[in-house]
Amino acid sequence: MHGFKKVYLALALATLGMCSTSLADDLSQIKANIDSGKTNATQVLQQYQQTSKALNSKLNAVTALRLEAEQEAKLADSQTTNRGILHGLPLMVKDNIAVKGMVTTAGSLALAENMADSDAFIVQKLRKAGAVIVGKTNLSEWANFRSTKSTSGWSSVGGQTRNPYDVSKSPCGSSSGSGAAVAARMIPAAIGTETDGSIVCPAAVNGLVGLKPTLGLVSRHGIIPLSHSQDTAGPMTLSVRDAALILNAIAGSDANDPATINADQKRAADYTSGLDKEGLKGKRLGIVKNLSAGYDKATLALFRQSIETLKAQGAIVIDGIELPHLADLDKLELPLLLNDFKTDLNQYLATAPSQVKVRNLADIIRFNQAHRKQVMPYFGQEIMQMAQATGHMNDLAASQPGILARTKVIDSTMKQHQLDALIAPTTGPAWNINYKKGDIIAGSSSSPAAIAGYPHLTVPMGLVKGLPVGLSFFAGAWTESNLLKMGYAFEQARAALPAPSIKYP
Repeated sequence: MHGFKKVYLALALATLGMCSTSLADDLSQIKANIDSGKTNATQVLQQYQQTSKALNSKLNAVTALRLEAEQEAKLADSQTTNRGILHGLPLMVKDNIAVKGMVTTAGSLALAENMADSDAFIVQKLRKAGAVIVGKTNLSEWANFRSTKSTSGWSSVGGQTRNPYDVSKSPCGSSSGSGAAVAARMIPAAIGTETDGSIVCPAAVNGLVGLKPTLGLVSRHGIIPLSHSQDTAGPMTLSVRDAALILNAIAGSDANDPATINADQKRAADYTSGLDKEGLKGKRLGIVKNLSAGYDKATLALFRQSIETLKAQGAIVIDGIELPHLADLDKLELPLLLNDFKTDLNQYLATAPSQVKVRNLADIIRFNQAHRKQVMPYFGQEIMQMAQATGHMNDLAASQPGILARTKVIDSTMKQHQLDALIAPTTGPAWNINYKKGDIIAGSSSSPAAIAGYPHLTVPMGLVKGLPVGLSFFAGAWTESNLLKMGYAFEQARAALPAPSIKYP
């Protein structure tokens, strides 16, 4: 799955080493170059295909490239009218998202025959906007919901994804391949999915912008589920403007996902509108004290420097805010996810193509046991076993974590302090890949917004010992436009983030 040819390695590494720190290789600039005739979709696609093939043997970020992509790029070049907002732009999607004619595996060999006969709704939206779907990205197997001792970025389908800033370091997960591929300029942007941290963490440690949208803004139809209570898809990009551009394409109601019933009404007409350097002026930002502790000195110093940048751009920063009930959220979240995973996955597998032999979670567990050498060489399936053993949770109990996170944690805090957003470090720098110890994550700010179903934006702050660290902005429902404006103003004010120069152990 990850034995790409190495013939272009030297050229691709040279290209990677020369990547501009001014975001000249982002979607918006590529779009401008295509629109002006400086390049075309076919030439852009070939460049990224070449880099992907060359670097993937080192990064394992991509599980498959689409043979049809070149034909679609040529078709885009032949179109002179009715061009969509993503006309001719190459994108990849995480391998839990259905693309017609490709298998959708969630990183598991148990789904190696799960051939999609139609696109996920989000892929339909991307195509309608003119995007060229280039391939699938690797992920933490089963969206990192298999083992209590898992290692992010590893799957039995794609192997171990590695961080382009240092290949001995973790890419985080579960949208590991999406993060690594964009950071390495194997693709200018990608789609990830998140239940709790799976967009914002890999975006942060790979030096990207990541946006987890409000639950219900983006359809989940055609995406392998973990939890209908928290799952959503979102963009992982090199710039805030690119995240806004992609959100323009993918946001909207879908009759096949009831959670999106209000999306057309609640979405912004144009998420790129109002992105300027003045986006922080007069904004009240609350530093979440109990999500900003426990980091190493260098990360905390960079966070303090970022706070000064926010202030210099006119933000009013309120320090020392404590979000209540975080321990309660931790206790409530896992039982909810275990319940949702069993229920939602069983429903998904019941309608999978006939050639897929696993039809429920119990079948998955048996498959993993029967193929232990390939599937479980480093860690087990304790979480899956816990989910299989769980009883059905009634609707009232299932609603409690989200209600608590929305009303008592985020909404009440923002109202009390009259805030536009809450801020904290997204997570610490990437950690060593270590199969014996599993993931060792130094801090995370993802859970409150994830459990609430609220939007969460991470924007790079800078580097700590050569590794990226992100700044998180999160707020109430449907506030993506405001978060993007604030994130854009911060992005423009801070020093440009260097592209990775791949290091080998």
